[in-house]
Amino acid sequence: MAQSFDYIIIGAGSAGCVMANRLSENPENSVLLLEAGGPDTNMNIHIPGAYLKIHKSKDDWGFWTEEQSNVLERKIYLPRGKTLGGSSSTNAMAYVRGNASDYDSWASLGNSGWGFKDVLPYFKRSENHAQADLLDKGYHGVSGELGVTYPAKFKSAFLEGFLTACSAIGIPRTTDYNGTKQVGASAVQSTIKNGKRMSGAVAFLKPVLKRPNLTAITKAQVEKIILKDKKAVGVQYTKGSKSIYVEAKKEVILSAGSFQSPQLLMLSGIGDSTELNKHGIECLHELEGVGKNLQDHLFFPISGQSNTQGGVNHFIPPFQQFKAAWNYFINKKGVFCTGPLEGMAFFDIDQKGEQVNFQFHFSPMWLGHEYGYDAYDLNGFPRSDGFTIFPTLLHPKSRGTVTLSSADPKAEPIIQPNFLEEKEDLDQLVKGGDLVFKMMEHEALKKHTKTKGLPHDRNNKDALIEHIKKTVETVYHPVGTCKMGNDDLAVVDSSLKVHGITNLRVVDASIMPKIVSGNTNAPVFMIAEKAADMILNS
Repeated sequence: MAQSFDYIIIGAGSAGCVMANRLSENPENSVLLLEAGGPDTNMNIHIPGAYLKIHKSKDDWGFWTEEQSNVLERKIYLPRGKTLGGSSSTNAMAYVRGNASDYDSWASLGNSGWGFKDVLPYFKRSENHAQADLLDKGYHGVSGELGVTYPAKFKSAFLEGFLTACSAIGIPRTTDYNGTKQVGASAVQSTIKNGKRMSGAVAFLKPVLKRPNLTAITKAQVEKIILKDKKAVGVQYTKGSKSIYVEAKKEVILSAGSFQSPQLLMLSGIGDSTELNKHGIECLHELEGVGKNLQDHLFFPISGQSNTQGGVNHFIPPFQQFKAAWNYFINKKGVFCTGPLEGMAFFDIDQKGEQVNFQFHFSPMWLGHEYGYDAYDLNGFPRSDGFTIFPTLLHPKSRGTVTLSSADPKAEPIIQPNFLEEKEDLDQLVKGGDLVFKMMEHEALKKHTKTKGLPHDRNNKDALIEHIKKTVETVYHPVGTCKMGNDDLAVVDSSLKVHGITNLRVVDASIMPKIVSGNTNAPVFMIAEKAADMILNS
């Protein structure tokens, strides 16, 4: 006889960990959490400065796009966390909510209850901000599980120059881009506490794992959601060589992320029948929008080599890493206490005083002259210090898809984001590059700069476009593939229930109808908080 639970959650990423915590608070609710990856025992996960060592490891799904016809036929790497905490265990730890207008636009599309005033309490519920008393009043929480801070245990010699140069081109300093106004430049707010990464697993899951009504199983690969008369009744998964069926008495909650949530819906017979028929999967429920509407942020690097030390690169050699590790473990200080990002700026790229549509990521790391590097292989990085500014496209017009490569649940999905398909996306990145060039001519940065990276010819638009196409990467913020709404491509309604299927919800970044104006991890925590509230009060 199959084991049964009230709630079965698929995926122990940011959303799944919040859901497991909130749904199991009531001891009468039995909750099963299934995670395809392993436990988060890799020490590098928990050390913020070891960020680059996690990717392309056993804790990373390591997906790739299809060849991108508008990006020199490149296949672009798509890291995804494959461990407890999901991508919150592997990301750059930036805590960014986006713009209030993002959520108001969701509501305007017919998604009642998703305006900014509606979602702000859920951001605050999760948050425990160490500097809340210095930030905008009424916007931050101090009693949530998720530790957030301005990292203070390491500061490069270049951050102040970045902030000053931003001011010089019209981006004012701000103390709180998660407050009343997003516009501005500041040090980055990060999901770090006491020098350690605060992943979804660390913040929400591990503290409650001893609850008798919560069962978490790692290395459990879900094969499909079981439907009966258009009702989700259970889940089939493999653990080792065993195939196991478990029943859901109340709901199945799909939190596998923007690539694998649509993949699992399709494997379960929910999606576009034309796509399912290609792989011999019976279409149990026609839902054309599954896997459509894929969006992601893009950025590219513009670097400057420094004439002094004061950044991250000189910590790369083994002996320097040893010294930094000693400082971290013994003194709880130094470069390992902070992530790869040190500064942020949000602004209107057209400088018309309109809504935020562009972002700069600032890193105290030099990437070298020719960028002939693997961004996730420290051994290939130069040993000279410097800094990098990443112009970042926030509102891409291009849309992509996630489709099946096979009916085998272990086969990777086909990810086709169609990056830069819309000319406006490339135009925006070019404008961002030009602004960075202006910043680097300002004395605040120029005084630190010995050698500039590519492109050498700062007045040649074609050279900048070539540089963008050679170096552009995803910020790994995929969203939208199970979009919330009521139109023909909507997959879930405003309660995150899958249209036409009972007892099945999707709770992760895939439900975003449109990508937010900033890094996506904080919004996913919010989405899960709101979803848990809706489930518990339904």
